[in-house]
Amino acid sequence: MVDNLLGDDFPFAEDILEGADALVCGASKGIGRSCALMLARSGAKVTVCSRSKDNLEKLIGQMYGSGHDYLVIDLEKLDEVRSELKDLRKYNILINNSGGPPSSPLIENEVEDFLRPFTRHLHASHEITRALIPGMEERGMGRIINIISTSVKEPIDGIGLSNTLRGAMASWSKSMSRELPPCITINNILPGWTDTERLSQLAKTKSEKSGISIEEIFRQWEEMTPIKRLIDPMETAAAVLWLCLPSSESIRGVSLAVDGGRMRSI
Repeated sequence: MVDNLLGDDFPFAEDILEGADALVCGASKGIGRSCALMLARSGAKVTVCSRSKDNLEKLIGQMYGSGHDYLVIDLEKLDEVRSELKDLRKYNILINNSGGPPSSPLIENEVEDFLRPFTRHLHASHEITRALIPGMEERGMGRIINIISTSVKEPIDGIGLSNTLRGAMASWSKSMSRELPPCITINNILPGWTDTERLSQLAKTKSEKSGISIEEIFRQWEEMTPIKRLIDPMETAAAVLWLCLPSSESIRGVSLAVDGGRMRSI
């Protein structure tokens, strides 16, 4: 079903984002990779960034169209981030995305455990956003989308540090939405149980601690979700694409869940 989103039956016009320039962070795998593929298929010129040059080069070769590029950046090194983005004003779409911290009860975390995850996600997102705002304003349109988590609304047991970080990102984004120029929007995507390497890692950790098989953990997650399956990353990317459209200008400062209806909160 979802595999056809980028095939011949792609449900959006190929040129729907023609003329747009997008920067996708954490693009080497998972949701970031899917976002890059989706935006490219929609006509945008996409620059993908992560720490893995090999994965980025492979991704460029899989993307629809031409003119795409990559940046090898370690988001935990803010001086490196500032150096790469200092003179770049061409982007009018920004996808802030980064891998989450290791799972563990929050009470087990030392203060030092917060530093690297907050740097590569919240702090790097702030630096990149500030660097790109002037160019977005010059172009008369900007779209900033942050990939966060449903834990923003319903904290998830066993990943307290991630819950804390994602909540901070959501509050940062909402504050930004009140300050940005009218032509620039910022919104959050809250992925649910999504079929990514990150989820597999969480399942493995949970299995080791609980003694429950990985297969049973995935079955439980699927049963918790009304659609009775995991979310495909391309479904998440489709929601990201919608928030990037020129016609989405009135959507501002929201946190949109792509979770198959798993959350019980309104």
